[in-house]
Amino acid sequence: MPELPDIAVYIEHLEGRIAGQTLERVRLANPFLLRSVAPPIASAEGRKVQGTRRIGKRIVISLEGGLFLVLHLMIAGRLRWLAKGDKLPVRITLAAFEFPNGTLVFTEAGTKRRASLHLVQGEAALAAMNPGGIEVSGATLGQFAERLRQENHTLKRALTDPRLFSGIGNAYSDEILHRARLSPFAQTASLSGEDVKRLYEASRATLAEWTERVRREAGAGFPEKVTAFREGMAVHGRYRKPCPICGSPVQRIVYAENQTNYCARCQTGGRLLADRALSRLLKRDWPRTIEALEERRPVAPEEPPGSLTSRTPKAPAPGPAARGPRGWP
Repeated sequence: MPELPDIAVYIEHLEGRIAGQTLERVRLANPFLLRSVAPPIASAEGRKVQGTRRIGKRIVISLEGGLFLVLHLMIAGRLRWLAKGDKLPVRITLAAFEFPNGTLVFTEAGTKRRASLHLVQGEAALAAMNPGGIEVSGATLGQFAERLRQENHTLKRALTDPRLFSGIGNAYSDEILHRARLSPFAQTASLSGEDVKRLYEASRATLAEWTERVRREAGAGFPEKVTAFREGMAVHGRYRKPCPICGSPVQRIVYAENQTNYCARCQTGGRLLADRALSRLLKRDWPRTIEALEERRPVAPEEPPGSLTSRTPKAPAPGPAARGPRGWP
């Protein structure tokens, strides 16, 4: 799911392309994208764009007459900017917004249609769509701490709760927690003042640095490589790869359609966090530390010097066998 850095850069590029332009036509390729009924979507046509903004992970396009187009990309939604008259990508296009200088295309990969479009009238209706999370970049340490401790949850859940913090999702919460050297399963009520301060500083620095990286990557062109798995991330999407700080293999917990990535040595004192499914299946055999996990990994037998196999490396066997013993992550 695109998070704050990607959404912020999307908005910067939209502002430069559509601000002051007239929305000539809205074409809906998938009627299920539109989640609002009144005002009708046709009422957006013929109105000038007065600006763009972000509400959490939503992109807002402000139109004349107090109308607001609200785009929520969800997991697989993306935006493209095409020159006037260019052919739309048929299979993945959900909607197209035609302007005199080009077309903004709303796409979604896959078969699950989760992305959404709303057209609302007035600031009050727009405010009702705001989950209420605070912007970390503009929050004081005290405001951050108050939100964090508003309810007792795991840090992973608290950071990704849009009612608490704005724009942080699965990917950047992993990066923030690694930078703060805190366990994703630590309870917010158990944090010391120093822990909260470290998390606050890590949140601000991580989001600011990645927004700048995404901005540099896009350059003058419209952002195209919008992904949750980016080169240079410390832990997210780096399962089994070395932690850039200590070199230990990055660990992963998978649940539903999400995953949590962390470094056990940097964040949990060397303790492996239990994956619910596997830990229940293996019970006492579940390794609780990095050392115990490494002891269980098979070691290839040494070949005598000069043998053919010692000179010719073998490719790993495909499928589960290449990932280690059955039952292990």
